[in-house]
Amino acid sequence: MYHDQYSVAVPFYDLWHEDGHVPEVRRLLPPLLSGIGRSIMEIGAGTGLITELIAWETPAEIYAVEPSLGMRSVLVSRLAERADLLSRVTVLPCGALDVEVDEPVEAIVMISVLHGFDAAERERLWEVLARQLEPGGLLVFNHREPPPAVPGELERMGSYQVGRHTYEIWGQVLETAGETVTWRFLYQIRQRGVLISEDEVVSVSHRPGRERLDAELDAAGFTAQRASEGLLAWRLKRGSGTARRRLMEIA
Repeated sequence: MYHDQYSVAVPFYDLWHEDGHVPEVRRLLPPLLSGIGRSIMEIGAGTGLITELIAWETPAEIYAVEPSLGMRSVLVSRLAERADLLSRVTVLPCGALDVEVDEPVEAIVMISVLHGFDAAERERLWEVLARQLEPGGLLVFNHREPPPAVPGELERMGSYQVGRHTYEIWGQVLETAGETVTWRFLYQIRQRGVLISEDEVVSVSHRPGRERLDAELDAAGFTAQRASEGLLAWRLKRGSGTARRRLMEIA
């Protein structure tokens, strides 16, 4: 059963991400999606910030994969504001390792999601995504070589004014082991400096290096493509996804 630890972060999500990676993705992603017009899958759609971008930049049918009920609720509310999006965005209430669509898609977009998968899960992830892609299909995700994570004290990571309330996000690294980092986050709401709401989340993230990713994706049947700094793009080798899909059907 999926443990929805992200729901407590939902009120803070758009505030923090609009102040973080989303503006950069809005600038870098559209050129990579040029020419795609039939179908795109987005892994970890969250509240729909990138879903909207994909819809603005392409006429494609969109499969928005999001396991968190809290995140999906905001996503569907965002779609409800635009009738054209309601007709071409399908929200899939599952995780990336469980997704299956009727026909292979032209492209898969995965923004700020990879950290949620350890090495064994990534091996399964690349296999699942290869089955969802058409031959020659595009896989895009964001990645930067992170600085070493060092356990330390709690630090404020973001502060946002919403009416008379201040929404604050605090975080600290608790421990590290290889590519794995354990984080503690506090989501706080203050009124005139007084704490009126607080939720704590302890989560584990994984930070594979580029060399490791290259090896994993090559083994899974992908070929690296040129992309902008901060994004990685790969094409599924022709025959790779099709062969896997046929083996699944036979099994």
